[in-house]
Amino acid sequence: MFDLDKWQEIFSTISKNKLRTFLTGFSVAWGIFMLILLLGAGEGLQHGTENQFKGDAMNAVWIMPGKTSLPYNGYKIDRTIKLENRDFEDLQKNISGIENLSARKYLNGITEINYGKKSGSFGVLGCRPEEQEAEKLVIEGGRFINQLDQTEARKVACLGRDMKLELFGEEDPIGKYININGIPFKVIGHYMDEGGDRDVRRTWIPLSTHQKVFGNPNSIDRMGLTTGDASIEEAQVIVDQIRDRLSQRLDFDPEDEKAMNIRNRAEFYQKFVDLFFGIKIFIWFIGCGTILAGIVGVSNIMMIVVKERTKEIGIRKALGASSGSIVGLIMQESIFITTIAGYIGLTLGVGLLEWSGSMIQGNTYFSNPEVNIKVAVGATLLLIVSGSLAGLIPAVRAANIQPVEALREE
Repeated sequence: MFDLDKWQEIFSTISKNKLRTFLTGFSVAWGIFMLILLLGAGEGLQHGTENQFKGDAMNAVWIMPGKTSLPYNGYKIDRTIKLENRDFEDLQKNISGIENLSARKYLNGITEINYGKKSGSFGVLGCRPEEQEAEKLVIEGGRFINQLDQTEARKVACLGRDMKLELFGEEDPIGKYININGIPFKVIGHYMDEGGDRDVRRTWIPLSTHQKVFGNPNSIDRMGLTTGDASIEEAQVIVDQIRDRLSQRLDFDPEDEKAMNIRNRAEFYQKFVDLFFGIKIFIWFIGCGTILAGIVGVSNIMMIVVKERTKEIGIRKALGASSGSIVGLIMQESIFITTIAGYIGLTLGVGLLEWSGSMIQGNTYFSNPEVNIKVAVGATLLLIVSGSLAGLIPAVRAANIQPVEALREE
């Protein structure tokens, strides 16, 4: 490997055939470059998808009423299904396995909220204390809605970060009053939610307060719950029990998903995990195929090299050179070309990913494209093995050349 004469021969051969060597190396570099780029893009898409799931607990289940699409018990289709407080209480009493069950009520449209001379348009939602767990809200100051707020229907509010900054700036909002549709609410806390910009432009108030102040005293727009440590299969059993229970109470077909959309985030997330696993396999298949094409090119070039140097190899063998030394020389040249070219492709691929990552910061659906160290090491090993295989067949052919036949070559 460290024989100076061998390296001199290798560099001499490369210098005599610069264009051929460049094209050979380019095919290998392009293969590894595309593999790294595709893997990085896959990681970027996966990170973007994972960001969409950060806003809620991974074991959350959301229950959203809609309109019937199937006739049931004499009812026609397109009937609006509505949830009420008693439906919440029924699930709370009769469905086991629920860790945190919450209910939510919206204030239609974007509401103008005032603090002194400052105002802004924000969302107003009524909820129960359990909403904090389902939404994975991080309290940055004060506290969230508690059970006493809910029981006494207090006029209190917990603000999202953006809302807090727009209305209060650097001022501490705790204990101050904001006006929602002209009604004063005391600020008890402010929070951060990784779910997105929309989620931090909201204010949460007790569900009971929302129902009394803004009408529809028993109405619920949606419910949310967490399933604790339940597996995906166990969580699905809970979902099925909820659907059956609600279908009996509200008279809709339990198979009618449009009547009651129940979304199991754990199951939904697992589908994305499986999807991206398949994408990664496909990327490796395409990338390795591209690299293989480059390696075949290297092997063909080395066959040409052996053909051109047949007479020289014959003289070497006639002077006593061993078959092992001939094989080593050819394979060393092959490994050298593939490794250098592959490393260039690897470096360019990683560099482009780093540059693109800095350019698309803040993108919701595609973020932080990268290739981890294990993949980089694996790609390097793949190059070394590929280089060895590329040179093996030409090397064996060179070793089998008979000196007498070689000397007859013109």
